Amino acid sequence: MGVKSFFEEVKAKVSPSRLFKALITESHDVIPKVTTSIKSVVTIEGESLTPGCIRQTNFPEGAQLKYVKHRIDAIDTENYVCKYTLVEGDILGDKLEKICYEIKFEASEEGCNIKLTSEYHTKGDFVINDEEIKAGKEQALGLYKACEDYLIANPHVCA
Repeated sequence: MGVKSFFEEVKAKVSPSRLFKALITESHDVIPKVTTSIKSVVTIEGESLTPGCIRQTNFPEGAQLKYVKHRIDAIDTENYVCKYTLVEGDILGDKLEKICYEIKFEASEEGCNIKLTSEYHTKGDFVINDEEIKAGKEQALGLYKACEDYLIANPHVCA
């Protein structure tokens, strides 16, 4: 098994607390409103957003993926940090064991900086390359931007 890590930092024009709520604590309500590529986000095991709980993201019929399941590993609602692991779903295929994420929302003069660390844990001798994760990274960045735009257009949401 190998591990390959990636780091991404994105600037947003929304406060860290609002973006954290939209993407993490209230994602079940906000995310299906900002994109048609996600049908729903539901807690299927454990207490909502506590370490060990499992959240399932469901994609619309006809999408490339059916669903993914994330386990919440740690959450800090005061410092806007969440650690979670993708533990099940089509995206893992037969080459990936899991993908671990840590996302931090830090205040900046213009709003916040989103800092995302991803660790891809491969199965066997498989070596993942940058091109293989580029599409997933672009989708995540698109989701962050869609949430940012939605929050700017709707200042009462996640306030």
